Amino acid sequence: MSEKNSFVKQASVLAMASLLVRFLGFLYRLPLTKLIGDEGNGIYSAGYYLYTFFLIMSSAGLPAAISKMVSEETAKKNFIGAHEIFKTALILSGTIGFLAFILIFFGAESFANIIGSPKSFYAILSLSPTVFIVAIMAVFRGYFQGLKNTWPTAISQIIEQIFNAGFSVWLAFILVKKNVALGAAGGTMGTGIGAFFGLLAIVLIYFFKRSDIKKNFALGIKKSSNQKKICWGIIKTSVPIIIGTAIFSLTNLIDMKMVMTCLKKNFNEQQANILYGQLTGKYVVLTTLPVSIATAIATAIIPNIASKFVLKDFENVKQKINTALRLTMILSIPAAIGMGVLGKEILMMLFPEYPGGEKLLIVGSISIIFLALAQIATGILQGINKLNIPAIAAFFGALIKIPLNYFLITNREINILGAVISTIFCYLVAGIFDLIVMSREIKFVPDINGFFVKPMIASIIMGFLCHFFYGWFYFLFGKNNLALLLDIFLAVILYFIFLFLLGGIKHEDLELIPMGNKIIFMINKVRRKKLN
Repeated sequence: MSEKNSFVKQASVLAMASLLVRFLGFLYRLPLTKLIGDEGNGIYSAGYYLYTFFLIMSSAGLPAAISKMVSEETAKKNFIGAHEIFKTALILSGTIGFLAFILIFFGAESFANIIGSPKSFYAILSLSPTVFIVAIMAVFRGYFQGLKNTWPTAISQIIEQIFNAGFSVWLAFILVKKNVALGAAGGTMGTGIGAFFGLLAIVLIYFFKRSDIKKNFALGIKKSSNQKKICWGIIKTSVPIIIGTAIFSLTNLIDMKMVMTCLKKNFNEQQANILYGQLTGKYVVLTTLPVSIATAIATAIIPNIASKFVLKDFENVKQKINTALRLTMILSIPAAIGMGVLGKEILMMLFPEYPGGEKLLIVGSISIIFLALAQIATGILQGINKLNIPAIAAFFGALIKIPLNYFLITNREINILGAVISTIFCYLVAGIFDLIVMSREIKFVPDINGFFVKPMIASIIMGFLCHFFYGWFYFLFGKNNLALLLDIFLAVILYFIFLFLLGGIKHEDLELIPMGNKIIFMINKVRRKKLN
């Protein structure tokens, strides 16, 4: 298998797992929203964002850092050194994760008041042990990714989400009978249970693979490292990654505080919670689905680029960057346009009892493009040892977002839509900054026409046809759900046909994406008809 196909296969495994995980997330958020409503979603999200911040501070940089360090050692055939990195990271991450758990557990009430959402106390409390569980799981995932094996991460993610979905809905159903705050906490309890089973799955995979891992010890060089040196290496590698991610997470916390404070100037607490619930429970959940593909590609590209970069194989590095950018934008741009065109119809299908928030989705869908760009550029920069750049980009993005929030959200006519507009500009600045610095650092000229212009033209054409065909399907069948599903199915086919005709994608590219061979078959069929 060629290295390009190997990289894309790894990315595809994570992308498909991420899509399945997001799909399961959609499935359980539907009954969860039905149980706790937009107000409950606001309480749930307030607690979850705080948990995410502490998770990032304790372990978010570890998978990327460990996978990078492990891949560098395996590229040099130092399998023993790679395994020592894994063992040291377990001790380090476990310690930090446990301290974070204690801090959140005993400070839950104070944190709830600080973020301006007192009702999120139970949600924060129930999420506290999850930080420790995920910190351990992050090390196992990073180790396997460094070995260029994305299957363990994918399997554990799917198992984690299955248990998360089941227990979140079940516990919310039981607890919401008492009050909506406890119902939201029931949803967050499922997160911890899911994480426990995800950890259990990847630990079992590790012990199953342990004999193969030990066999590699005899094949490579026998070079061990000092534990303190490894700890310093992990910290030096992960801290810039954590800072960059933490800035975005801290921005989300500031965003939440500002949103709630600004909204309360024009609305009461319940109305503010409802609007915030529409933002986080609908806009954020839906727009992060296509971005999960970019995240998967970024996760897969770090060890691939790092291993080639350490060997100074710069041509291969540039080739992988081009592939990653192209695949990310080819999938993200049409998702953004399609969601913008069909935002109202999507919400009507997914949340029939709480369909509000269509303006957020219609206006904010464009953020998918820039968030995906920022994600993939961050992965590339981490792979080429430019770990500080994403943090700087995130800081510039935050400088744009925070003042925009204040001026837009306090306007009663704009209100919650202001948070969406500021998010668009935040990721636009961060993504473009990352891309410019990346291009300068490795003297790389990105093919903007290939990865942006052509997919955008094909997506705009698809968007116009989406709007037309939805109206036609709805007239024909009279049902939103059926008309929407048929419209989306047709839109996917039309998009790839237009992209192919524009020269934005080749046969070999189509073969690397889901249903690509079927699309090739249909294109060839159309060509044969024209020739006849």
